[in-house]
Amino acid sequence: MSRSWSVRRPRRAAAPLMVLMLVTALAGIGGCRDERAEPVRIRIATGSPTAVYHAFGQSLAAILNRELPGVRASVVVTAASAQNVRLVGSGEAELGFTQADVLPTAAPEQPGVLAVARVYDDLLHLVTTAGTPVRTLADLRGRRVSVGAEGSGTEVTATRLLDVARLGGDVVRQEHLSLDDSVAALRAGRIDAFFFSGGLPVRGVEELAKATAVRIVDLGEWTEPLRRGYGQVYVTRDVPRSVYGVPPVSTVANPNYLIVRADLPEALVREVTRLLMERRAELAAAHPAAGRMSPRSAIVTTPLPLHSGAADWYRATKP
Repeated sequence: MSRSWSVRRPRRAAAPLMVLMLVTALAGIGGCRDERAEPVRIRIATGSPTAVYHAFGQSLAAILNRELPGVRASVVVTAASAQNVRLVGSGEAELGFTQADVLPTAAPEQPGVLAVARVYDDLLHLVTTAGTPVRTLADLRGRRVSVGAEGSGTEVTATRLLDVARLGGDVVRQEHLSLDDSVAALRAGRIDAFFFSGGLPVRGVEELAKATAVRIVDLGEWTEPLRRGYGQVYVTRDVPRSVYGVPPVSTVANPNYLIVRADLPEALVREVTRLLMERRAELAAAHPAAGRMSPRSAIVTTPLPLHSGAADWYRATKP
């Protein structure tokens, strides 16, 4: 039995009983209908292979596989936030990452999706080449711009931004490309700029900046218009020169969450929450954004309630 199950848990059964209860509860979810101890799948809906969600999800899957007996975790490459919410809500994934602005402004009475933690902030990048005349958001008028893959959080935020800037509809020639495809299209001159929302640094943008002279456009002035139009979830964050080696800018940001199927057993979600918080250093080695988590900030997941297993772990470990 993994030693990770042997930590002290206030008001909890002894570790062997916990394992038995968890595996028994999960058997039904995993579709096990016979007496074989089949592994329980934990599918983590992430995003592009060169984006933060994927790196974070891979590291989390490795931790769950190593430390939770009977669990087999894997990552699913997706278009990111909006698709992730759909996959978790429909039972096609057990965990996923999403931006807060993709979620409804109020939680439904019987949510199919609940929160495990607020993990870090996504910053909206508007990336172009250094020689382009695109220096402000208004300069996108009439140009070819990727607003993110369909079903992504980037698409939601970028579309809202263009709308409040009166650049929606056909004013900008919008394309819906993933991060990897956006980078390739910008390099080839097929688009003039692209949006991408992610935690710092976004590996795809970082690799592009190393190979090509790029500019990241300042979007800080648009936080308040977005807040007025779409709610208080948006904040302003800085992209320092040290991240991509380009002049520093401010931009629009919003928090993102690790979400979970509402019907997952409390024991499992409690353990996922524990490992998410206790293995922050390991997760941060996979991507620095993961190191910005803390139990204090993790519980702020409006409008989603915390899953009871996550809430129980935070209550039990509160200093």
